[in-house]
Amino acid sequence: MQAEQFLNRYLLRPLPATTPQPLVAELRRSAVLVPLLHYADELHLLLTRRALTLAHHPGQISFPGGMLETGETAIQAACREAEEEIGLPATTIRVLGELQPLQTLTGFHISPVVALVTPGQAYRLNKQEVSEIFEVPLSFFLNPASQQGWPVWWRGKQQHLTVIPYQDKLIWGATAGIIQQLLTQIR
Repeated sequence: MQAEQFLNRYLLRPLPATTPQPLVAELRRSAVLVPLLHYADELHLLLTRRALTLAHHPGQISFPGGMLETGETAIQAACREAEEEIGLPATTIRVLGELQPLQTLTGFHISPVVALVTPGQAYRLNKQEVSEIFEVPLSFFLNPASQQGWPVWWRGKQQHLTVIPYQDKLIWGATAGIIQQLLTQIR
């Protein structure tokens, strides 16, 4: 999918109607940047693998992001965290908007911030937070065969878990949920 087609679909369609989830006071507010790299022929999503030494979700595939600081908006936090984690300068980020916030089973309230990012950046990984950075063509995710549903049990209840295998990586959890929400927005 090319950038112009993506922008037309993303910007001209209202977000799908959802049932708002009440914000639980103990949820930790965070934001992630959903960076789309704009190449001449196609858009790519930029993803990271979290460092194995992290307390939360070590080794998992994620978008750059983290906790909101006092007085900070989701957009500010997502851009700040992207710079801290992978060295992505704010001047290379064109924020398009936000997707619906996600509440995770592990206690996070995540605000996904969608942005176009200038490709070809010299990334500087913060090895304490990120062990790897990689790109996936958006067209890969647009193929319904790329996604699988796995039943899992969490705290005595069966849940549906979306899993997206890509090369030697497994994208799941909140990251897969955010990707699904983005795809719903542009389909």
